Amino acid sequence: MSSPRRITLKELAAELGVSTASVSNAFNRPDQLSPRLRERILSEARRLGYQGPDAKARSLRTGRSQIVAVILAESLTYSLNDAVASELLSGIAEVLDAHGHTLLLLSGRQTPAKVPGSASIADGFIVYGLMPSLRLFADLPSQRPLVAVDFDIEDHASVHVDNEPAAYAIARHALATPPARPAVINLRLTEQPCNGRITSEHALLSASRTITRARLDGFQHAFVEAGIAPEAVPMWNIEENTHEVCTPVIAEILDLPDDERPDLLLCMSDRIALTALTLAEQRGLCIPEDLRITGFDGIAEGQYRAPRLTTVRQDSTEKGRIAARMVLGLDPTEPRQLSTALIIGDSCP
Repeated sequence: MSSPRRITLKELAAELGVSTASVSNAFNRPDQLSPRLRERILSEARRLGYQGPDAKARSLRTGRSQIVAVILAESLTYSLNDAVASELLSGIAEVLDAHGHTLLLLSGRQTPAKVPGSASIADGFIVYGLMPSLRLFADLPSQRPLVAVDFDIEDHASVHVDNEPAAYAIARHALATPPARPAVINLRLTEQPCNGRITSEHALLSASRTITRARLDGFQHAFVEAGIAPEAVPMWNIEENTHEVCTPVIAEILDLPDDERPDLLLCMSDRIALTALTLAEQRGLCIPEDLRITGFDGIAEGQYRAPRLTTVRQDSTEKGRIAARMVLGLDPTEPRQLSTALIIGDSCP
């Protein structure tokens, strides 16, 4: 017994008395229709068994796949579990959903040759974070739009927050109560992997490669203003923004003798700061009396626990929306910088 014939877009349009463009927009560009008309079309499509425009045929006809690839600096598992990265992806998905596009997630941690191959079907690219290698960009289709988030790629649009001024603002707040032993915990700032104390032998990445260099510049501006020589402030580096990778480095800091242990930690992320809070409490240190701690990101976890984290709130969801709108041609492809907000919590009042 043969299966029933699949109704076509043209036949559905005739049945409803609307144009074929209206039917196509109901599935692919919902912003072009009133909610009432779109729901009428989709409801009738379901009743008649119409599944929507054939994606393969559309791709062959238009040369577009309706797919946007997001290339993540980290593994997919890490990115989906990281609060900041997941907020960014939520903002991207929101825009793509509204305009009938599909999200393709790729990791820059894959073999570099595999990423361009997987991404060849995409209509555009959003690249997020510090890539282990910049070589893969040379193999991406140059005629398709590409937007970088949280770092720069020459001749392409980028989306940032005001990292340097925000870091300066939080450090200036922290230094208003003069510390005896300030310290900085960076996030992936060295040219070569380093999960520990930074020495004079470690070369630092440039501000164009990583946002944490811009944050360090902000901290150091505040040090100079407070009469503290930046080179006298000890720094540590964290290779991955996870509790597991942060823990041994922060334990080393907190286990220093009392006269060497920092009494102020300026941390490059909330995850680093929250790990420091947990380990300090385990050691019986009082926050903020014995140790003051600041973060950066403004993730919800830092605002729900006690003591509440002093941090910088960035709108990662909006960063994702802007990047997606640029790739789809809905916003101008030009450098964008979003403002942040200083949140004064209990960890560094």
